[in-house]
Amino acid sequence: MLKTIAAALAMAMLMTSPASAQPVADQRPHTATWHGETLSDPFNWLRDPGYPHVSDPDILSYLAAENRWFEAHMAPLEPLKTAIFEELKGRVSPDDASVPVREGGYDYWWKFEDGAQYRSWWRRPAEGGADELLLAEPVLAEGKAYFRLAGLQISPDGTRMAYAYDDSGAERFTLKIRDLATGQDSAAIAVNSIGLPEWTAGSDALVWTEVNDNWRAFRIRLHRLGDADPDATLYEEQDQGFSVGIGTSQDGQWLIIATGDKVTSEVRLLPRSTPLAAPLLIRARTPGLEYDVDISGATLYVRTNDTHPNFRIATASLSAPGVWTELIAPSDRHYLRGLTAFQSYLALTTRDQGLDQIRLHFPDGRDVRIPFPEASYTASLGDNREADAPRLRLGYASMVTPATVYDYDVARAELLTRKVQAIPSGYDASLYATERLMLPARDGVMVPVSLVYRKGWKADGSQPLHLYGYGAYGYAIPPGFSASRLSLLDRGVAFAIAHIRGGDDLGYHWYLDGKLEKRTNSFNDFVDVAKGLAARGYAAEGQISASGGSAGGELMGAVVNQAPALWRAIVADVPFVDVLNTMLDESLPLTPGEWPEWGNPIKDKAAFDLLRSYSPYDQLKAGAYPPMMVTAGLNDPRVTYWEPAKYVAKLRTLKTDASPLIFKTNMGAGHGGKSGRYAALEELAEEYAFLLQAHGLVGD
Repeated sequence: MLKTIAAALAMAMLMTSPASAQPVADQRPHTATWHGETLSDPFNWLRDPGYPHVSDPDILSYLAAENRWFEAHMAPLEPLKTAIFEELKGRVSPDDASVPVREGGYDYWWKFEDGAQYRSWWRRPAEGGADELLLAEPVLAEGKAYFRLAGLQISPDGTRMAYAYDDSGAERFTLKIRDLATGQDSAAIAVNSIGLPEWTAGSDALVWTEVNDNWRAFRIRLHRLGDADPDATLYEEQDQGFSVGIGTSQDGQWLIIATGDKVTSEVRLLPRSTPLAAPLLIRARTPGLEYDVDISGATLYVRTNDTHPNFRIATASLSAPGVWTELIAPSDRHYLRGLTAFQSYLALTTRDQGLDQIRLHFPDGRDVRIPFPEASYTASLGDNREADAPRLRLGYASMVTPATVYDYDVARAELLTRKVQAIPSGYDASLYATERLMLPARDGVMVPVSLVYRKGWKADGSQPLHLYGYGAYGYAIPPGFSASRLSLLDRGVAFAIAHIRGGDDLGYHWYLDGKLEKRTNSFNDFVDVAKGLAARGYAAEGQISASGGSAGGELMGAVVNQAPALWRAIVADVPFVDVLNTMLDESLPLTPGEWPEWGNPIKDKAAFDLLRSYSPYDQLKAGAYPPMMVTAGLNDPRVTYWEPAKYVAKLRTLKTDASPLIFKTNMGAGHGGKSGRYAALEELAEEYAFLLQAHGLVGD
């Protein structure tokens, strides 16, 4: 469509604006009618019709203008940003390395060469021998603005390595195989893979997951080494709302094909030795039925929500995989989150009243909970690759305890410390304190809050506080450690995590109570936690900054609309803010698969009305807003760049205050921002500088 003369002049003025001029985006009429309601979206043009390729010069010029405005605002903060960046770097071990993990007669680990942005991957024979460099990420990343390794998989015979990498941020991974004897790589097997591939038992074929143009993982392929024929299709998912992935059983005998959406799952097994065999279906998909499986020997172990939302554990035989016999009953108190079937026992990850637990269930019926030293913490299974684990690798941290790697000696019931996160510049845990609070939401539900601060910080309402949240997809935000966070704590800013509904912090019901028709509970919880902290003297209303990313960015947009005066500043990273328009467009990446989370406004008028009532972009109104920093990734396949771009463009037309609104698009990155450990820290330093400025702490 041709531009109007006025639109062309407006864009010309934008493109010739000096770096210090606040961008003003063109408005171009665009309407759509759904359920008898007409939606006007004058910033719809910011979506490039060629996405994921963005080439429209008007769009690129607008994003460039916003980036110049961002840089102009941040320029006076450069000394503070630099100081924070040096602090963050000083807390990172320049030659950090992982604890070796045993697999197939070798010990594997990664390490950073001194000062490197990316890891190198190594192994040595378990019985002793020379170290062998498998892959150097810095070599693969050289000259690239972005690089991310999905991971690597060693063939069962130890002679080859499959690895996949993304060098744009679009999360479409190039898959290659390396001969470990010669170091030579194959030509690219695929440029549209995702996730880790899996080897077949004979080390002669690779099983990988293919994504389509809409970034949906829809097909499992088999690549035979040396075979020039097209890769065979082992499974193709026809439902556009479902995605598929591949894994292996803990005993290494089975390939596991898992497909599902946000509420329904379906699993098939293939013998790892004969991947072209007919898949063994565990149980056909039933709406609302979720399950996952592991296998040990002839026994199938199933974690399922078929009788209770907090899941139970059942067993089955491979001859009758859909006939499930209860092994561990469900519980209102204990939320069963994960299952690994080792030869000697089951390792269960659970959550009890919001607190992570790891339990071992033995064949004789014993159930042992691994004890941890603090009252509030986060714990998880680590990297355990063998069929059995007499020493179980675990991860642990708390708000004041750095990340710790343990081995749990099962026979001795003893935790053995293998690694504690080093803070080269120094860290004294005794200088900090953490609390766990329960604060009421407006409907009377008590919401957990994790709080950490440097001792001396006073809960009298006079000092700054930062609140973080997510609240979607059943993802809990653990009360873990962050060395970077010390740069806020040491400047007198307390840091709190609101464990709001929409995550699964208090059980699966906590997730269900924050989705679909109950979605607004997440937003209300966050606002009410902030007000509750103020009521208890932990902060004053108007002195609380907040941040969140992706669905947490949607949270930021919703809470700033609901209570703009409550916030001192807002940071929304790659925010999902154009919720209604995105859920109305089934051609977009992920949209059909997202309907079980948000509702389908195409078919359901009630869902349309609800999404419209809280979608941050649709609910922007004229008024005063706090200082806001918004980010995007041009190549982001999860939250497309135009969502935050449209949001900022519209907000600029409605703000009645002079507080800063700055927007940065990473032109060569995706959902996670810049790659490389130091480049990522530089972006975090930028965010911290913005928040400290808002709190009046620039000189500190």
